[in-house]
Amino acid sequence: MAYKKRKKTTRFRGSHTHGRGFKKKARGSGHQGGKGMAGTGKRGDAKKTLILNLYGNDYFGKDRTLRRGQARQKDPVMPLNNIAERIDFLVKSGIAKETKVGYEVDYTGYKILGSTDIKIKLIIKAKSASASALESVEKAGGQIICPVVKKIVTPIKKVEN
Repeated sequence: MAYKKRKKTTRFRGSHTHGRGFKKKARGSGHQGGKGMAGTGKRGDAKKTLILNLYGNDYFGKDRTLRRGQARQKDPVMPLNNIAERIDFLVKSGIAKETKVGYEVDYTGYKILGSTDIKIKLIIKAKSASASALESVEKAGGQIICPVVKKIVTPIKKVEN
């Protein structure tokens, strides 16, 4: 059976404040915080849900996180000793090929890291490599092929007259 609820206007008849607390709150546009978009700033909690529904989070002001920009994505890394230890598995899975020169390994999206010496001749295609990885692969007779090689630029000193 449906229950019929009385309207607020009939329930508050005879009440001094009509359920609004202080008497002056109910008069006109008092305690509204202004008209239109007034009071919708960063600390305008009374109208925050209205603004979020209309504009989303982009409406609110200058936060440090908005100015910072996007974080730089780091490349996935692959240690050189993992490649050397798992070379048989890499050949079976198709990541590496055995050639006359040595093993050709394809890690195009990765950065190669290395601090240990290896004994296998490797030719690795990678996005980038650390200096220790380049040194240890070249010591074993192989090479790392990177699309971009970073060069160290020394600053030019100005001579005062």
